[in-house]
Amino acid sequence: MRVCLGGTFHPFHRGHKALLRIAVEAAGSTGSVFIGVTDDDIAKQKGITASFEKRKHDLQRFLKDLHALNQVTIQPLHDRYGPAVTGAFDVIIVSPETQPTAEEINKKRRESGRTPLQIICVPFVLAEDQQPISSSRIRNKEIDEDGRLL
Repeated sequence: MRVCLGGTFHPFHRGHKALLRIAVEAAGSTGSVFIGVTDDDIAKQKGITASFEKRKHDLQRFLKDLHALNQVTIQPLHDRYGPAVTGAFDVIIVSPETQPTAEEINKKRRESGRTPLQIICVPFVLAEDQQPISSSRIRNKEIDEDGRLL
């Protein structure tokens, strides 16, 4: 399977790790995973100061631990869709928060005569307070990257 997913991935947390694990599983041993990481301009608009290279490095370190680095391509995203609209992918991995974007991507794919992507929605990973782990909650110092309350 040819799998894609995208995001800002900062701070890198347990929810991101769950998305990546599912992406690697969906690709299987002979498939590929494309990870789009928002470029520095988009990240800055979201208040993220970590560079694309730093965020890419965090992903690579985790993927190396999964023994999946050789089947993954990481490239910058310059818009919210990236290559998912026109690329040769079979599956897109999303969270409940980003599922509407995947629906938009599939609409654009259908309009251009392309096959829609299978959407795999990974449930939110919950923090100790049973609320979703999110980068904004971590930046607000409510929780840490593992979902522990601060």
